[in-house]
Amino acid sequence: MPELPEVETTRRGIAPHITGKAVARVIVRNPQLRWPVPKRLRKELGGQSIESVRRRAKYLLLGTANGTLLLHLGMSGSLRIIDARVPPGKHDHVDIVFTDERALRFTDPRRFGSLHWTRCPPEQHRLLRSLGPEPLGDAFTGEYLYRLSRGRKVAIKPFLMNSHNVVGIGNIYACEALYLAGIYPKRAAGRISRKKYDLLVEVIREVLNDSIEQGGTTLRDFVNGHGEPGYFRLHLNVYGRGGKPCFSCHAPIREIRQGQRSTFYCPVCQQRG
Repeated sequence: MPELPEVETTRRGIAPHITGKAVARVIVRNPQLRWPVPKRLRKELGGQSIESVRRRAKYLLLGTANGTLLLHLGMSGSLRIIDARVPPGKHDHVDIVFTDERALRFTDPRRFGSLHWTRCPPEQHRLLRSLGPEPLGDAFTGEYLYRLSRGRKVAIKPFLMNSHNVVGIGNIYACEALYLAGIYPKRAAGRISRKKYDLLVEVIREVLNDSIEQGGTTLRDFVNGHGEPGYFRLHLNVYGRGGKPCFSCHAPIREIRQGQRSTFYCPVCQQRG
């Protein structure tokens, strides 16, 4: 599933090509995505100009004077800018065609992505209003996590991956950040000190920013390409390295299951404590 850095890279990839463009028509070939594509989307978005391309969590927000399109890539979705006359493939479900006959094409083989339309401020939409702060924003601090976690027995890794607490920290990034902060992934969130939370916020931002930066330099072509940034070529310290030596202490990296997800950690650098 595309995570925050992949979605942010997608936003940066498409924004220069659609901002300020007027929508001529919307073509919906298959409305049956994770949720049905709104029937009013053609009428509401047609004739509007894209005024902004923002991101909230893993949602892309295409703003117009008439409302906002919320787009989620799901598990396998992608976007690319193409000539509108290019014949659609089997999984090309939606085209937003502009007056210059270029199109933003949404492809989703597994159909877990979604498109939503709202005339209200997008932050009030039911899918966004209960989300936690952005991990790269000013509201995400060590003090915030420390206060939120007091009395919580839940393990720190699922605590971080809960989008009500903070958005966009997926499995890979949670494993890597906890390793860099020296925190055992099963440690109760409420037993972590304020100092450790300050460090954790710092390394979360470092990991995410590194990923976004690498996406910017290795970005696949969103124009006439497949538009799938995928996971970036990160220098992974623990994720996917079960049984291999830790780069720091050479102890074998361990793999456990937490909430049906694989967790990778170093038993020495991330002592239970």
